[in-house]
Amino acid sequence: MARRVTLQRATNETKIDLTLDLDGRGTADVATGVGFFDHMLTHLARHGLFDIALRCAGDLHIDAHHTVEDCGILLGEAVAEALGDKAGVRRYGDATVPMDETLVTVAVDLSGRAVFVWKADVPNELLGNFSSQLAEEFWRAFCGAALINLHVIVHHGRNTHHIVEGIFKAAARALRQAVEPDPRGVGVPSTKGSL
Repeated sequence: MARRVTLQRATNETKIDLTLDLDGRGTADVATGVGFFDHMLTHLARHGLFDIALRCAGDLHIDAHHTVEDCGILLGEAVAEALGDKAGVRRYGDATVPMDETLVTVAVDLSGRAVFVWKADVPNELLGNFSSQLAEEFWRAFCGAALINLHVIVHHGRNTHHIVEGIFKAAARALRQAVEPDPRGVGVPSTKGSL
């Protein structure tokens, strides 16, 4: 079954076109007007082995908040739609990723329930025109739209760029595990019969 979806989102703050393929090769073609965010979405694609094509025209004359949050919402919706009833997937995924002096763990459950846990002390810093605080906003929005459990733990780190990048890489790898087909799995991976 193809797990590729194309979605749009249009509000007074952003206009976004997205195509996501969960079974891609890790290619990213993204343009949001926020350079550092594009860099993080490229890591999400590469380390998750997702193909992501995303164009966003947002109200960057205000700041990058709406752009980042709305992209998180649409990407989360795309993951949920691409997974369908989640039959045959592994459901759970986790990854611990070092990024130089930083160490990050992310764990995911495709539970059908939006639970977001953020244990990350991210210094408040501008990375280009991306406020480092937007990393949390992106993942909160993604989690809520995808209806997943997402736990982010930064064990240690000093460099803000490394911390945020480590989070995106660990999340990508955890998501990759969770959405992968389970060759031994039959049906939906839950005793309830649905997720």
